[in-house]
Amino acid sequence: MTQKKFAVFALIAALVILFFGLDLGRYMSFEALKANKEILSAFYAEHRLITVLAFIALYVLQTALSLPGAAVFSLAAGLLFGTVLGTLYAVTAATVGALLAFIVARYLFRDTVQKKFGHKLAKLNGALETQGLSYLLFLRLVPVFPFFLVNLGAALTRLRLRTFLLGTLLGILPGGFMYVNAGASLATINRRRFSKGPQFVCSSRHLCLGASSLSEAGKSPAAQCSGSIIHRWRLL
Repeated sequence: MTQKKFAVFALIAALVILFFGLDLGRYMSFEALKANKEILSAFYAEHRLITVLAFIALYVLQTALSLPGAAVFSLAAGLLFGTVLGTLYAVTAATVGALLAFIVARYLFRDTVQKKFGHKLAKLNGALETQGLSYLLFLRLVPVFPFFLVNLGAALTRLRLRTFLLGTLLGILPGGFMYVNAGASLATINRRRFSKGPQFVCSSRHLCLGASSLSEAGKSPAAQCSGSIIHRWRLL
């Protein structure tokens, strides 16, 4: 590894260590979003542009560094910006962050991986060069592997950059919309005093289905997700 690559790797490692060392993950939780909802909404009402830019920048950073908190960011986008703008901001930020992770991982590790395992990856590289978009869309739409792992794994292959960008943008759009729409619906619960309107019920169901890959084996994803969201938000 060259000095430039080592410097980039060291910077990323330092940022990740700082995140966990300062326990910044406590701000990336449902509870933190719930506790600060009014403050965030008030700040957005007075400083709309700053809030949007800060949200996108933080979401990009979170995704680029493969840190936890993507679901909370998407819910927050719905709470603050509504379904349409929230989806636009969240999907844009997640796509840019994934693209940065892809570029950095490719810069740091692809040459080494291809030199050592290129002969074993020949068939995969060939398939990705011709059908890369189909493979990537499948991995994005069907969350078999974690989001960050797809970013890093794709970077080590010969998948084209534009294919990764397009596949990521299109692949995360449905799930991103579901999470943001759920966040927008949760924002109305306080005003409705937990009225079980069709919009919230539908969004919660979609959110739970989208989170199924995060659930433990043998447990009902829908039951876990909807029960947790409704129970926690009732404490507002």
